[in-house]
Amino acid sequence: MKVNITETVLRDANQSLIATRATYSDFSEILETMDRAGYYSVECWGGATFDSCLRYLNEDPWERLRKIRDKLKNTKLQMLLRGQNILGYRHYSDEVVRKFVAHAAGGGMDIFRIFDALNDLRNIEVALDEVKKRKAHAQGTICYTVSPIHNLETYAKLGKQLEEMGVDSICVKDMAGIMSPKEAYDVVKALTESVKLPVFVHTHSTTGLGPMTYLKAVEAGCAGIDCAISSFSGGTSQPSTETLDYTLKQYGYDTGLKTEVLKEINDYFKPIKQKYIESGLMDPYVMGTETDALIYQVPGGMLSNLVSQLKAQNAIDKLDDVLKEVPAVRKDLGYPPLVTPMSQMVGVQAATNVLLGERYKTVSKEVKAYLRGEYGTAPGEINSDLMKKVLGDEKPIEGRFAESLEPEFEKTKKELGNLAKSDEDVLSYIAFPQIAEKFLKNREESKAVTVTYSIVKKEG
Repeated sequence: MKVNITETVLRDANQSLIATRATYSDFSEILETMDRAGYYSVECWGGATFDSCLRYLNEDPWERLRKIRDKLKNTKLQMLLRGQNILGYRHYSDEVVRKFVAHAAGGGMDIFRIFDALNDLRNIEVALDEVKKRKAHAQGTICYTVSPIHNLETYAKLGKQLEEMGVDSICVKDMAGIMSPKEAYDVVKALTESVKLPVFVHTHSTTGLGPMTYLKAVEAGCAGIDCAISSFSGGTSQPSTETLDYTLKQYGYDTGLKTEVLKEINDYFKPIKQKYIESGLMDPYVMGTETDALIYQVPGGMLSNLVSQLKAQNAIDKLDDVLKEVPAVRKDLGYPPLVTPMSQMVGVQAATNVLLGERYKTVSKEVKAYLRGEYGTAPGEINSDLMKKVLGDEKPIEGRFAESLEPEFEKTKKELGNLAKSDEDVLSYIAFPQIAEKFLKNREESKAVTVTYSIVKKEG
């Protein structure tokens, strides 16, 4: 039996361990080697990479995608797409979602893993439809979580709905690494008995369960798993590619991976890892095994962000209190799965509650929007006192929020004028207005400096 392995070092491993700070130059020289490894796909875009390129790395994320595509000629490229949220933290109009997907596919994206943080599948309809129109692979995603209202029946039902929507495959996304080996076996079994589509499993090593979870998922009929090259594996990242490759081959599974090429890739990333350890970006905290996550369910990227945020406020001593507050906030909000953007919203609110010494003294605008129904339908019942405090007599939205949004692409394009050199620039601005505007202005200034320098050099 073939087990497909997706390599995450360029996206989720990078995001989980070093807050998505890997530059294109960090990994450009190894891409052609990665192309020879035999990966089913390489996850290289989406998630927080888009934001991070613009905010921290002074890189055009669209250009990064094209550069990766140019060097990974034979391997499928994969991205994580937040449905109606695209790669941002709010819902965007349907036309923006369609344009974003169209440009991503045009840039070389093969597999779109599409999810909604609340498992409200209305919020992935438009993205899914556009992926199919672009002849790309649409992977519908179920965000895995544990709560009094989530069970095997819930997941089997979601799988059936995704199949009916026309997805090409299904991924069970365990963003916090809380899925036990038994749960993985049971969930994959429930899905493979409910649908006729390949079922993939994504987890993290946060709690130490990851490798065992993957093995049992494969035994239950899982078609593929996500792994990270060993130097960027473990902790809040994924289980090691080489370890799973070695184990699965011993059990008689075919991974299609070349052991000697994996060693080349790992040897390349070892000094990259050391660089980020020395810079302080790879915090030792996120490299350990944290079984408390089985209680508070914090995903890797969220944990590394919480650590850096609390450090910035000289409040790292409050981390345990914040982590204890996370499940309480999550319960108040109706047990949303802790995945972007819900993980950030719950995490920031929990930190605010702890740092201010009073619960919900201040409520973020994102949580207010969530309570209004702008992110979709909450999985469970929301705390009525909190609803009353925030909304008063206002009634929450019942329909799909995106249907109430006006088209914004052409209007934004006109407003940006010459600052936007392409439709991609407009999409970057719509996703992250302030950050993209700063990036676009800096790009113009650097071009002007380069032109001036060229003229002076020529005349000299």
